[in-house]
Amino acid sequence: MKLLPFSSSSIMSVPTIKLNDGAQIPAIGLGTWQSQPAEVVAAVAYALKEAGYKHIDCAWGYNNEKEVGEGIRQSGVPRSEIFITSKVWGTYHSRVEEALDETLANLGTDYLDLYLIHWPVALNPKGNHPAFPTLPNGLRDVDHSWKLSDTWKQMEALVKKGKVKTIGISNFSVKKMEEILPSAEIIPAVNQLELHPYNPQHELLAYCRSKGIVPQAYSPLGSTNSPLLADDVVLKIAQKHSLQASDVLLGWLVVHDIVALPKSVTPSRIASNLTGTISAIGKLDKEDIAELDGLAASGKQKRFIMPPWPVDLGFDNWTAPMPQPTAA
Repeated sequence: MKLLPFSSSSIMSVPTIKLNDGAQIPAIGLGTWQSQPAEVVAAVAYALKEAGYKHIDCAWGYNNEKEVGEGIRQSGVPRSEIFITSKVWGTYHSRVEEALDETLANLGTDYLDLYLIHWPVALNPKGNHPAFPTLPNGLRDVDHSWKLSDTWKQMEALVKKGKVKTIGISNFSVKKMEEILPSAEIIPAVNQLELHPYNPQHELLAYCRSKGIVPQAYSPLGSTNSPLLADDVVLKIAQKHSLQASDVLLGWLVVHDIVALPKSVTPSRIASNLTGTISAIGKLDKEDIAELDGLAASGKQKRFIMPPWPVDLGFDNWTAPMPQPTAA
């Protein structure tokens, strides 16, 4: 990882990480999950025009891509200077290009820098809901016959067509990666995961790196009212370096060559998530990193994001209860 500007007009030098296809991805991006449509327009425009972001992470499943696109347009920043990521949702695993075309239209662009499989779960494309189809017993309507390798073949075809520059995955365990890697012509460039010191997934990240796959972190600060921001070790390190707790958490990720995707719609927080991360990168020492690396193993292991998929995703520490079928 080198502290190089993503483009010549960057307001500040945003760290970049080299992907396995040679592309450079800005190591700090604006997340847009759970950002309300009415708020995300201004948030995206501010992040790009005022705060110096060059990377926007979005998804069809977030139900706000039209507004993200409007924020990009309002920013006035040239498309060539923005790294845009989106994701194909589960109901589109059998029609990936159709999903991409919807996303491109929503965002107002003719290509993506990075396109991911959002979850390794194919949902019934003809079910009772366009995003979350369910069975009569209440379980999510999963197409158990669908092969993830067939989804990946369609992703590869989009690179060949020039509609996306780089492809990757999201929420893939080793078990799920091994369903696509043996037949893959293009190795995924990234794997976007819930990553923070309470859920570091060290073994999974080691596997990703052995394959040349860069980790990305969603929910890098945990969830709303996250205990991470009040953790005594995090606060101690923050005080030591005159940083905020969020700076420490985001800086820890980027020091590990993990792309951090903090979400906010508040201008001051959007700005500080970028400047604070860059400050932390230069201040965190080896002892700080080692202490943060060990938080989960010290008894603080915790995932915050565990949707009720009725399948075994193959993750460690996935403690969400499996949904129980209702009586027939």
